[in-house]
Amino acid sequence: MITLKINGAQRQFDGDPEMPLLWYLRDIAGLTGSKFGCGMGLCGACTVHQDGVAIRSCVTPLRGIAGKEITTIEGLSNGDHPLQKAWAAFNVPQCGYCQVGQIMQAASLLKKKPQPTDQDIDEAMAGNICRCGTYQRIRAAIKSAAQEKA
Repeated sequence: MITLKINGAQRQFDGDPEMPLLWYLRDIAGLTGSKFGCGMGLCGACTVHQDGVAIRSCVTPLRGIAGKEITTIEGLSNGDHPLQKAWAAFNVPQCGYCQVGQIMQAASLLKKKPQPTDQDIDEAMAGNICRCGTYQRIRAAIKSAAQEKA
Protein backbone atom coordinates (compact mmCIF):
# COMPACT_ATOMS: atom_id res chain seq x y z
CA MET A 1 0.00 0.00 0.00
CA ILE A 2 1.41 3.34 -1.06
CA THR A 3 0.33 6.37 0.95
CA LEU A 4 0.84 9.89 -0.34
CA LYS A 5 -0.72 13.32 -0.03
CA ILE A 6 -2.09 15.04 -3.12
CA ASN A 7 -3.12 18.68 -2.88
CA GLY A 8 -3.42 18.29 0.89
CA ALA A 9 -5.59 15.15 0.83
CA GLN A 10 -4.26 11.82 2.09
CA ARG A 11 -4.54 9.04 -0.52
CA GLN A 12 -3.72 5.36 -0.66
CA PHE A 13 -2.96 3.16 -3.63
CA ASP A 14 -2.64 -0.62 -3.62
CA GLY A 15 -2.06 -1.17 -7.33
CA ASP A 16 1.11 -1.52 -9.38
CA PRO A 17 3.90 0.46 -7.65
CA GLU A 18 5.53 1.02 -11.05
CA MET A 19 2.53 2.98 -12.34
CA PRO A 20 3.65 6.49 -13.31
CA LEU A 21 2.32 9.20 -11.04
CA LEU A 22 0.78 10.94 -14.09
CA TRP A 23 -1.52 7.99 -14.77
CA TYR A 24 -2.56 7.86 -11.14
CA LEU A 25 -3.30 11.59 -11.10
CA ARG A 26 -5.30 11.58 -14.33
CA ASP A 27 -6.98 8.17 -14.35
CA ILE A 28 -7.55 7.42 -10.67
CA ALA A 29 -7.52 10.76 -8.83
CA GLY A 30 -9.34 12.59 -11.66
CA LEU A 31 -6.81 15.45 -11.69
CA THR A 32 -6.42 16.08 -15.40
CA GLY A 33 -4.50 19.37 -15.36
CA SER A 34 -1.13 17.68 -15.85
CA LYS A 35 -0.75 16.50 -19.43
CA PHE A 36 0.99 13.61 -21.16
CA GLY A 37 3.51 14.94 -23.65
CA CYS A 38 6.53 12.80 -24.40
CA GLY A 39 6.37 10.08 -21.72
CA MET A 40 10.11 10.44 -21.14
CA GLY A 41 10.27 13.46 -18.82
CA LEU A 42 11.70 15.68 -21.54
CA CYS A 43 8.91 18.12 -22.43
CA GLY A 44 7.57 19.19 -19.02
CA ALA A 45 3.83 18.99 -19.80
CA CYS A 46 3.39 16.60 -16.85
CA THR A 47 5.20 18.76 -14.26
CA VAL A 48 3.91 18.64 -10.69
CA HIS A 49 5.56 19.37 -7.33
CA GLN A 50 6.93 16.77 -4.96
CA ASP A 51 7.48 18.42 -1.59
CA GLY A 52 7.61 21.79 -3.39
CA VAL A 53 10.09 20.78 -6.10
CA ALA A 54 9.14 20.36 -9.76
CA ILE A 55 9.21 16.76 -11.02
CA ARG A 56 8.07 15.01 -14.19
CA SER A 57 5.12 12.84 -13.23
CA CYS A 58 5.24 10.73 -16.41
CA VAL A 59 8.52 9.10 -15.34
CA THR A 60 7.95 9.05 -11.57
CA PRO A 61 6.72 5.64 -10.38
CA LEU A 62 4.32 5.65 -7.45
CA ARG A 63 6.76 3.53 -5.40
CA GLY A 64 9.17 6.49 -5.39
CA ILE A 65 6.76 8.98 -3.87
CA ALA A 66 5.39 7.08 -0.90
CA GLY A 67 4.90 9.49 1.99
CA LYS A 68 5.51 12.55 -0.19
CA GLU A 69 3.41 15.67 -0.71
CA ILE A 70 2.32 16.09 -4.33
CA THR A 71 0.89 19.36 -5.62
CA THR A 72 -0.79 19.62 -9.01
CA ILE A 73 -2.05 22.71 -10.82
CA GLU A 74 -5.42 22.04 -9.20
CA GLY A 75 -3.79 22.40 -5.77
CA LEU A 76 -1.54 25.36 -6.57
CA SER A 77 -4.29 27.89 -5.81
CA ASN A 78 -7.85 28.81 -6.64
CA GLY A 79 -6.68 30.52 -9.83
CA ASP A 80 -5.29 33.51 -8.00
CA HIS A 81 -1.64 32.47 -7.80
CA PRO A 82 0.60 35.33 -9.02
CA LEU A 83 1.80 33.13 -11.90
CA GLN A 84 -1.74 32.30 -13.02
CA LYS A 85 -2.66 35.99 -12.96
CA ALA A 86 0.52 36.91 -14.84
CA TRP A 87 -0.10 34.18 -17.43
CA ALA A 88 -3.48 35.77 -18.16
CA ALA A 89 -2.17 39.35 -18.07
CA PHE A 90 0.66 38.56 -20.51
CA ASN A 91 -1.57 36.41 -22.71
CA VAL A 92 0.97 33.60 -22.45
CA PRO A 93 -1.00 30.57 -23.66
CA GLN A 94 -1.45 30.00 -27.33
CA CYS A 95 -2.55 26.39 -27.69
CA GLY A 96 -2.25 25.99 -23.91
CA TYR A 97 -1.19 22.34 -23.83
CA CYS A 98 2.16 22.91 -22.09
CA GLN A 99 1.08 25.76 -19.86
CA VAL A 100 0.22 23.78 -16.73
CA GLY A 101 3.71 22.31 -16.75
CA GLN A 102 5.20 25.73 -17.44
CA ILE A 103 3.35 27.28 -14.49
CA MET A 104 4.29 24.44 -12.14
CA GLN A 105 7.96 24.68 -13.15
CA ALA A 106 7.88 28.46 -12.71
CA ALA A 107 6.22 28.14 -9.28
CA SER A 108 9.02 25.82 -8.17
CA LEU A 109 11.57 28.34 -9.45
CA LEU A 110 9.96 31.26 -7.59
CA LYS A 111 9.87 29.24 -4.40
CA LYS A 112 13.60 28.62 -4.70
CA LYS A 113 14.54 32.05 -6.13
CA PRO A 114 11.89 34.70 -5.42
CA GLN A 115 13.66 37.28 -7.63
CA PRO A 116 15.10 35.25 -10.52
CA THR A 117 17.36 36.72 -13.18
CA ASP A 118 16.81 36.05 -16.88
CA GLN A 119 19.50 33.40 -16.66
CA ASP A 120 17.77 31.76 -13.67
CA ILE A 121 14.50 31.69 -15.59
CA ASP A 122 16.10 30.31 -18.75
CA GLU A 123 17.92 27.57 -16.82
CA ALA A 124 14.89 26.56 -14.74
CA MET A 125 12.51 26.56 -17.70
CA ALA A 126 14.87 24.92 -20.23
CA GLY A 127 13.24 21.50 -19.78
CA ASN A 128 9.74 22.76 -20.54
CA ILE A 129 8.93 22.83 -24.23
CA CYS A 130 6.37 25.17 -25.79
CA ARG A 131 5.66 24.21 -29.38
CA CYS A 132 3.99 27.58 -29.92
CA GLY A 133 7.17 29.42 -28.92
CA THR A 134 5.75 31.71 -26.23
CA TYR A 135 9.04 31.75 -24.32
CA GLN A 136 9.35 35.56 -24.20
CA ARG A 137 5.85 35.89 -22.74
CA ILE A 138 6.60 33.09 -20.28
CA ARG A 139 9.72 34.94 -19.07
CA ALA A 140 7.82 38.23 -18.81
CA ALA A 141 5.02 36.57 -16.83
CA ILE A 142 7.50 34.96 -14.43
CA LYS A 143 9.20 38.32 -13.84
CA SER A 144 5.84 39.98 -13.26
CA ALA A 145 4.75 37.28 -10.80
CA ALA A 146 8.06 37.65 -8.95
CA GLN A 147 7.39 41.38 -8.54
CA GLU A 148 3.88 40.71 -7.23
CA LYS A 149 5.19 38.27 -4.66
CA ALA A 150 7.95 40.66 -3.54
